[in-house]
Amino acid sequence: MTASQIETPVPTPDSLRAWLTELTATPARHDLAQPFAHPPVTSTTVVVRTEYSGRRAAFVIGAQTRAAYSRAETPGGCVRLRLAPGTTNQLLGVSAAELTDRVVELAELPGPLATITDSLTHLSTAEAIKHLGVRLPQAVSESATERAHRIVLREAISTLDAGAPSVAELAARLAVSERQLRSLFAAGIGLSPKHFARIDRVRRVLTAAGKTPWSDLAAATGYYDQSHLTADFRTLMGVPPAAYLRGELPPPMRCRAPG
Repeated sequence: MTASQIETPVPTPDSLRAWLTELTATPARHDLAQPFAHPPVTSTTVVVRTEYSGRRAAFVIGAQTRAAYSRAETPGGCVRLRLAPGTTNQLLGVSAAELTDRVVELAELPGPLATITDSLTHLSTAEAIKHLGVRLPQAVSESATERAHRIVLREAISTLDAGAPSVAELAARLAVSERQLRSLFAAGIGLSPKHFARIDRVRRVLTAAGKTPWSDLAAATGYYDQSHLTADFRTLMGVPPAAYLRGELPPPMRCRAPG
């Protein structure tokens, strides 16, 4: 089971749509004995976790380059705020590359989101989101250059979603140099364009796995053939696709603490 399978979308206030790609909530569950699979992700995510005791903590998970497997030790619900590409520095005060494969406490970061940690950890979910919708736009500043970079990243992601061009082809379509494109991806997403595309393909494979023959799925998701799909899946997910579907997963670890 993956976290996304038990997440529920939460309506995003209009004032936050420029900064967030998704808001979701996961209720506390007592019936989650099986391990959780956490596929690699391309977004930086702010997570507010509420333990069964009521204690809350806010932390940030950067882009994750490999899958992780964990088992919940105690029931706990989460609210996840997935940041839009190119907004990490404006919201958190650091480059997305500084957070890749890391988990850090939100309060330790210098950006405006950290200044309203109390509203995230002491209010109800609905109240906290409403409060964010009012306070965050007032606290965030964005230069014309940062806005332009966000637009380029958005166009680059849209192009990658539509196919799998090389970095050189992608840069040419966007009228930027390859070096500038890699720099924009590192600062705004925390990944290289190539690694971003690999994660995106594997996540699309996960969505359709078990419903489509592997050879057809490889062609549909931009792989040269089934063997290339299998190799990429094993690298990013830690097990071959067929083993993953059978539930033959790596041993689960304890949830990673910030630090």
